[in-house]
Amino acid sequence: MRFKMLMILIFTGFAVKAQVREDNLIKDLIESLAENLPEDYDLSELEDRLVFFKKHPINLNNTRPEELKSLVFLSPLQISNLFSHIKENDKLIDLLELQSIADFDLITIQRLMPFITLRQSDLVDKINYKNISTLGDNDLVLRFGRVIEKLKGFTDLPGSRYLGTQERFLLRYKYNYSNRISASLIFEKDAGEKFMRGDKQLLFDYQSAHIGIYNSGRFKKIIVGDYTLQFGQGLTLWSGFSFGKAPDVASVAKKDVGLKAYTSTNEFSFLRGLATTVNIKKHIDFTPFVSFRNLDGSLSLDNSNEEVLATVNETGLHRTANEINNKNSIYQQIFGGVIQYQKDNLSIGAIAYHSIYSNEFITGTQSYRYYNFTGKKLSNLGLHYNYTFKNIYFFGEAGKSLNGGLAYINGALVSLSSKISAVLLHRNYQKDYHNFFNQATAEASEAFNEKGFYVGLNITPVKTWNISFYADYFKFPWLKFRIDAPSDGYEILGQVTYTPTKTFKAFVRYKSELKQQNTDLEVPINYLDNVKKESYRADVSWQLNKSWSLQNRLEVSQFKKGLVKAEYGYIIYQDIDYSPTLSKISGNLRVAYFNTPSYNSRIYAYEDDVLYNFSFGMYSGRGFRNYVNLKYKIIRHLDVWARCAMFLYKDVETVGSGLDEIKGNKKTDLKLQIRYQF
Repeated sequence: MRFKMLMILIFTGFAVKAQVREDNLIKDLIESLAENLPEDYDLSELEDRLVFFKKHPINLNNTRPEELKSLVFLSPLQISNLFSHIKENDKLIDLLELQSIADFDLITIQRLMPFITLRQSDLVDKINYKNISTLGDNDLVLRFGRVIEKLKGFTDLPGSRYLGTQERFLLRYKYNYSNRISASLIFEKDAGEKFMRGDKQLLFDYQSAHIGIYNSGRFKKIIVGDYTLQFGQGLTLWSGFSFGKAPDVASVAKKDVGLKAYTSTNEFSFLRGLATTVNIKKHIDFTPFVSFRNLDGSLSLDNSNEEVLATVNETGLHRTANEINNKNSIYQQIFGGVIQYQKDNLSIGAIAYHSIYSNEFITGTQSYRYYNFTGKKLSNLGLHYNYTFKNIYFFGEAGKSLNGGLAYINGALVSLSSKISAVLLHRNYQKDYHNFFNQATAEASEAFNEKGFYVGLNITPVKTWNISFYADYFKFPWLKFRIDAPSDGYEILGQVTYTPTKTFKAFVRYKSELKQQNTDLEVPINYLDNVKKESYRADVSWQLNKSWSLQNRLEVSQFKKGLVKAEYGYIIYQDIDYSPTLSKISGNLRVAYFNTPSYNSRIYAYEDDVLYNFSFGMYSGRGFRNYVNLKYKIIRHLDVWARCAMFLYKDVETVGSGLDEIKGNKKTDLKLQIRYQF
């Protein structure tokens, strides 16, 4: 029966094996999944993950759920269904067999194809000196960049100014041997930071390194250096990259990967020390960890003449005298462990860890910070679970900060039919829940002082059409920044996608968000006004031939606060991509025009960049945005990237503000990157 089904799939011409522009797949994935992240978030961790699996495809007949979770577009229910299918029918014979697995639609399979295989790796993974020295993959990246125009902060100001040089620099070396050993070394300098000999600086302003050993007897992972921990639904312990709400409605169910080496340039979201995952008994893993780090913070003296801390700085920027003074001013020590039981469709985990800081946290005088954490020590406990029952994936987590509040989240992914799937999610985070490693699904940037209910639908009525929808209602029981009373709001998104062929895709999207905020009027007592943001997006992309592809987008934004007349902004752009199969040179460019009355109606759009440096552009004001990226393959393992990007504003005398102000109406950014693989 299985053989007959496979033959039918092959001869029906279901061409999931046809040529796919893999780089565009990576681009589409990043844009669809990550567009709700902060504008300055480092996306290199996600992009790096996809590039790695493109070069080292996952063998579906010899993999683990944890590895598949790294393919961020797969839902937990799809992963569970894959393993159930293999358990019932034995190993996959052909990748076309994926079509017979529940919830594996055409789009999912097309996305999967560049990153999976059924072939056993030819690489001998025994750890010895010969294999490590001759069979490992080495990846060296050097990147240089700067804004051509001179920023105000680099002039000889009498007060605060940038003390370093205007250039940006990155050196990153990565090594991987058969997923058994990994290592990395990263040096980075931001614009405005000193190049080598700055205060409180060893070599470059930021350096990161790790060594990892995997699948060594009972020890599944051993990492020394910088690492991340991602468990459960991100409520108790999650560092590094994380998704929130997105057009892919299933992304609200987080896919935890546990212990992972850290190779990003984000200078805040990681741990530094030693961690391991060891199998202590069949189906039971234990992950103990310890971390020692210095963090940035603004210290002040209390009534007892002791240095105290109100907030931790997360930017990683050390350009001015004040920023340098705040660098490494706080010492953080963390130790704890996670124990997990996993068998078949059930996974249960428990988390406990303790954090110690060198200085007392204080709440400050603002009313909205009344319930913030105070003290030097914090202990966190958590329980998380997921369970697949037939066509339903249940998931959830509860977290407790000792001497603080409780938070919990529960949800379900439901496959209602082969064409309809749904997501339900309920959350309740108390106002005094304290956690420094909290990235659970939330409307706010941190998961506390919030209640909410989320529902999402994904409908595929026919192969060429897909409809995604979600609605999220949320409440904030206590005050927030610029919100002097309990408040609530909602967010709605709907998207319709049409994909008749692999070379053509079009979609329209509507998004509406309503929150509350203090009125801008001069009144004796602040009251809350409704703040409504809406966006309308139409996007078309198609591949003309094997070398050329195009993308067009029109997006309109609307902002309205209280009774003030709404303001509208818009952007329209044309992208052109040239990527011939056998040519040494490839590239892409964008020509965009944008017009937004103010920062409130700003629009964000994904921008292509050099490898490992995808980003989102923020379009505010009126003018043009143009960029061009070029890649040249010098020899087999040596590539060079160059990028020139320019904002050209209309009717302005300066660009930017504060120390980043530029005289004139344009801002030009250049980048040069060299990558050598050996």
